[in-house]
Amino acid sequence: MSLGPLMIDLAGTRIQPDEREMLLHPLVGGVILFSRNYADPEQLTELVSAIHAVRTPPLLVSVDHEGGRVQRFRGGFSRLPPARRIGQLYGTDREAGLAAARSMGWLMAAELRAHGVDLSFAPTVDLDYGVNEAIGDRAYHRRAAAVSELAIAWMHGMRDAGMAATAKHFPGHGAVVSDSHVSLPVDRRALGDLDDELMPYRRLIANGLPAVMVAHILFPAEHDRPASLSRFWIEGVLRGQLRFQGAVFTDDLSMGAVAAGGDIIERSQQALAAGCDMLLVCNNRADTDAALDGLKVAPAPVSTLRLARMHGREQHSRAELMALPAFRAAQETLGRLDATPSLHLDAGRA
Repeated sequence: MSLGPLMIDLAGTRIQPDEREMLLHPLVGGVILFSRNYADPEQLTELVSAIHAVRTPPLLVSVDHEGGRVQRFRGGFSRLPPARRIGQLYGTDREAGLAAARSMGWLMAAELRAHGVDLSFAPTVDLDYGVNEAIGDRAYHRRAAAVSELAIAWMHGMRDAGMAATAKHFPGHGAVVSDSHVSLPVDRRALGDLDDELMPYRRLIANGLPAVMVAHILFPAEHDRPASLSRFWIEGVLRGQLRFQGAVFTDDLSMGAVAAGGDIIERSQQALAAGCDMLLVCNNRADTDAALDGLKVAPAPVSTLRLARMHGREQHSRAELMALPAFRAAQETLGRLDATPSLHLDAGRA
């Protein structure tokens, strides 16, 4: 059975019988975990192993685990700093900032891989314009060149730990005020005005970026659908102009931003037609059930291949990981990031 185009969620810390049936559905290709799915490291290992054992090839297991306020697993895991903290260090000492980004990317990915998790949807490469509370300190920096350098370093750290990176939220979520969880953000700039937003993607792609998550943002100057449902943005800009060949994930199709795009079947059909490889449908069991019952598509061979490349690679056990010199070095870096006083001047907006 190949990997299907839907990534769904679970209710708790174990797979329930009805959820096992859902995971066996041919449209399912992955599971995204949340804080409600985590009790402790041992439970996480058991849950991920159980998900992987449901079918062959194993389903992808993912999580949003960037650091700062977006870190789903806390007790038993290193408390990672928000991206802005790394950007502040970069603002005062570029080389130290890049080293910290690579170290934290490695630490994040290595700890998740020790429990079998395939991927974390990171890094966030939105620019820190200071207007979007949903992004906020999840952004590294205001300057596109700085975000590009830091994101590449973070991606390389993830790669060192055996995890593929996913840059988000394409084409850029930092300049809009609305939170796409609730309503549809609108950015009235044209494509020619988005060079800064696209710079991190250009540079990450040149360095082998494996995946991108597309945002629910409307750019009416270019297309009448949100980027996540738009062939213009995915096939035209991302794959055509930027020559991206990796996997494309949507943000959650149950979010308020795309509610006007029709029911979950219509949204899913639009996203697939636009060129997305995997669609997140989570935190809404009615939508998940409807998508599994009503979406009539066969997994595309090229999408299946792209998604298969997202499986995690080498991993250490938790005990082996903690004995590595790289782990000890990362903990020292983390301590320095935590201990350094906040800057009076915001380097992230320099």
